[in-house]
Amino acid sequence: MTLDYLIIGAGPAGLQLASQLEAEGKRDYLVLERGDAPGTFFTRYPRHRTLISLNKVYTGSDDPEFSMRMDWNSLLSDDPSLLFKNYSVRYFPPAEAFVDYLADFAAKTGVRIRYQADVTRISKEGDEFVVRTRDESWRAKRLIVATGVTRAYRPDIPGLELAEGYDTMSVDPQDFTNQRVLVLGKANSAFETADNLIETTSVLHVAGPHSVHLAWRTHFVGHLRAVNANFLDTYQLKAGNAVLDGNVRSIERDGDHLKVMFAFSRADEVVKELHYDRVLLCTGFAFDAGIFDESCRPELTIKDRFPAQTSAWESTNVPGLYFAGTITQVRDFKKSTSGFIHGFRYGARALHKILEQRYADTPWPSRETPDITAAIIERVNRTSALWQQFGFLADVVTVRGGGRRYHEEVPLDFFAEGGLGGYDDAFAITLEYGPDHDKVDPFDITVKRIAQNSVGQAHDAAYLHPVIRHFRGGTVQATHHLAENLENMWNRPDVHVTPLADFVGRVLAGA
Repeated sequence: MTLDYLIIGAGPAGLQLASQLEAEGKRDYLVLERGDAPGTFFTRYPRHRTLISLNKVYTGSDDPEFSMRMDWNSLLSDDPSLLFKNYSVRYFPPAEAFVDYLADFAAKTGVRIRYQADVTRISKEGDEFVVRTRDESWRAKRLIVATGVTRAYRPDIPGLELAEGYDTMSVDPQDFTNQRVLVLGKANSAFETADNLIETTSVLHVAGPHSVHLAWRTHFVGHLRAVNANFLDTYQLKAGNAVLDGNVRSIERDGDHLKVMFAFSRADEVVKELHYDRVLLCTGFAFDAGIFDESCRPELTIKDRFPAQTSAWESTNVPGLYFAGTITQVRDFKKSTSGFIHGFRYGARALHKILEQRYADTPWPSRETPDITAAIIERVNRTSALWQQFGFLADVVTVRGGGRRYHEEVPLDFFAEGGLGGYDDAFAITLEYGPDHDKVDPFDITVKRIAQNSVGQAHDAAYLHPVIRHFRGGTVQATHHLAENLENMWNRPDVHVTPLADFVGRVLAGA
């Protein structure tokens, strides 16, 4: 039998998409998982076993949609028992709790999973994909890869084999007692590792070619989070540690130690010889395309770390091959949240709607909206999808003749490329930070900020706020910003509602 859909990977993205297919009940699908339970990745990672995905249980709201803004771990479901807060109340929860959660999500939603199905080869015969495991073979019209990033990314450095990988290194600080240690990488895995070793190492350096980017400033949660930033104190307060900016030219064995040739960026590439007992490689992961044969091998991008994708998360060179989960971050790389559960759960739900639209002629779900302004105000004050996937997902109101239809959670690029079909006028509603938000220090009181609820300067706001774009003829004709607000409530009649209503009225009248 040829399946409609075959999903590779029973992690959070695979489970999210499968649960949408299962709830609909119209398509033949199957999930292949190489482990013996869902979420195999989280049984090992993060290595230090504490998640940095927020789990804010107490939000002050009884609205489940609003509360999902502060819940970065739950998958999307109508079952209140499948909220992650039922598994942990810790703000930064243990990874083991998430593994338990995924197992229960799979069981309670009834998704169809074949466990211990380690995919060894994927090929394409005509319009069908053929997926082989060690014991079986499966055929499908469409293939969705939700495997995540499973291959350790290894930069091209001579002697790198002398370094210990994040996937294999010891996580016991006592194994590093009185040693000189170099950690390669400047993201959370590197600083998580460094924080773990502060008490036992004699010298600890964290190195990489790029500047340290702090998440609280860039608003990209993959940048260094405060919970992993204790190491920065030990550097700036002269406790024997340092952050090195530059490139490792080579690593060599030097007796019982390692000699590292390091080119410093801040000193015009001056190369210095440094000595360590251990070098730890925390440079991230990449997508493994090795299971695809030449008949359907996807093109890769961003240093070959991710499959190249269209606005519908389809491979740019293999029709019918789609992606879900953290590997979809190629569409908003280091800008929004597609690389993380609280982002790609909405992406997986949107992908299901795209697949239904393309292969079953099912229009994107929408509702008639007589009052465009009221519908927009209601949604921006409670939506979690636009909040989490800022600048990436949009609500879209289309105007055709006398009809006005409201479509929720559409990928903005997908819509802009004609994904919802024709219209006379359309409004795309997003939540966005200002274009230079990462250059603004939110804690510097000497920097003049846009006043809260300032209508006239709303377009210059740096913080998160609603942006409404008017489209006609497939292009943006006008843009309206709602003034930012400390409580993120955009419902003041004089500041938010009336200016928006005036904007909508003007553009529909052709002004």
